[in-house]
Amino acid sequence: MSKPSLTPSPDSPELAALVSHAAQAREWRLTELFQQDASRASRFTLEAAGLCLDYAKNHLNHQTLELLTNFAQMRGVAQLRDAMFRGDRINVSEQRSVLHTALRLPPEAHLNVDGEELVGEIQHELARMALFAERVRQGDWKGYSGKVITDVVNIGIGGSDLGPMMTVAALRTYAHPRLRFHFLSNVDGHATVATLANLDPASTLFIVASKSFTTQETMLNAHAARRWFLQHAKEKDLAAHFVAVSTNTSAVTEFGIAAENMFPFRDWVGGRFSIWSSIGLSLLIAIGTDHFRAFLSGAHAMDAHFQHAPLNANMPVILALIAFWYREFFETSSQLIAPYHEDLRHFPAYLQQLDMESNGKRVTRNGEPVSMKTSPVIWGSAGTNNQHAYFQMLHQGTDLIPVDFIVALTATHDLPDQHRALLANCFAQAEALMNGVQDPSLPPHRIFPGNRPSNMLLMEKLTPATLGALIALYEHKTFVLGVLWNINSFDQWGVELGKTLALRILAELDGSAMAYPHDSSTAALIARARSLTTR
Repeated sequence: MSKPSLTPSPDSPELAALVSHAAQAREWRLTELFQQDASRASRFTLEAAGLCLDYAKNHLNHQTLELLTNFAQMRGVAQLRDAMFRGDRINVSEQRSVLHTALRLPPEAHLNVDGEELVGEIQHELARMALFAERVRQGDWKGYSGKVITDVVNIGIGGSDLGPMMTVAALRTYAHPRLRFHFLSNVDGHATVATLANLDPASTLFIVASKSFTTQETMLNAHAARRWFLQHAKEKDLAAHFVAVSTNTSAVTEFGIAAENMFPFRDWVGGRFSIWSSIGLSLLIAIGTDHFRAFLSGAHAMDAHFQHAPLNANMPVILALIAFWYREFFETSSQLIAPYHEDLRHFPAYLQQLDMESNGKRVTRNGEPVSMKTSPVIWGSAGTNNQHAYFQMLHQGTDLIPVDFIVALTATHDLPDQHRALLANCFAQAEALMNGVQDPSLPPHRIFPGNRPSNMLLMEKLTPATLGALIALYEHKTFVLGVLWNINSFDQWGVELGKTLALRILAELDGSAMAYPHDSSTAALIARARSLTTR
């Protein structure tokens, strides 16, 4: 197999064809595209892994998809996709494989990477997690005074927080009724105090999620929780109330956590792709083993679709191509995620990290400057609240902002009138964004330009399986976008500089180090803070 060209010149035929076609497409009106093609809705609808994507309300036709697919083929999307699933070290800056997909392989599968069979190890760790989770769920895991666990606090940050928090909220109807879940990530002590305020140390379980067990925010919160706990119990009791998701055995045991209560994950699992690993322990405790396996199976179903469907009928690829189309050729700077499901209220924040930490890059895989615009700003919140907050800007503002609507056709509650109203609002907003109002008899402030694009992602019901498929869909979309931009989606060096400087400034604030040379603004901020904290 010949090596794909991943660094085409700006005047490559595929890109030149897209530039020419985009000049025409920017003049199209979506309503006219529907008038010209009675079967447009069905021709631009795709189903996979329990999800349905209607992408007909976009500035594209079959020629657009053909040209975008040609560009994806030239960039080597299929080859790099296959390399990822094989376990090749596609994270080039860290020389690592990218194998979060292996975590959702079925138990009977096989995956050999560098002479190591991985599925057995993965299933062994999942069985360990499940055994522990079921002991907590069944009340067999007792606190120091003999009480059953009623509250679980996940202490992490980034992917170690956003994934567990989002999925536990999304699948709350499947959660154990006795258990309450809390998520502590912010180093701000106000969050720590608020989280601990109403907890009983005798019935609280803490999950400290840090692979290195040195992450500053996580460990500050973990030690604060430890001190709070020891105000009520003894050090020997720590083992009954603290477990770790980590690989640093010595630091974990020094903290007071028993080594057998440490759940590791491998370096080929990136933080924002880690909910499928031991980072998902809080979710496993919440929904139980069977539902967690269904969650993994739903993601695997999307993996199989992504691996085997043609690029022009491949849901993650289509989503990525549409996002690339608007970012590069319509100069959109943001993407709105609008889940019309209260239980998915944390999903936009989850996607912020997934997309922007992955693809917020300015150099290619080869270290050269990127010649295109990379990751847009990802934002959003749950409908219908968003309609009364910022949808005014979507309808009549000056920016073009593509929208992904996400909705479940069947509710998990017994309030049918409200669910019909929710569906009506979701569908109506997409239609209104497209159609607008151009009645010349109306005053200008009553005119809606319309012609604003959106995708509609449907599921029959929000279940562990459909949530797994939904997350995997956006993971693969993110990967494909990275290939289209020729960037490494699996490192995050940009977060390191701020961390390094924060440690330096922290030493100055607590007086353990001499002042470093700073700009006058930063120096003045440090001096002001010291004048108050040293009183």
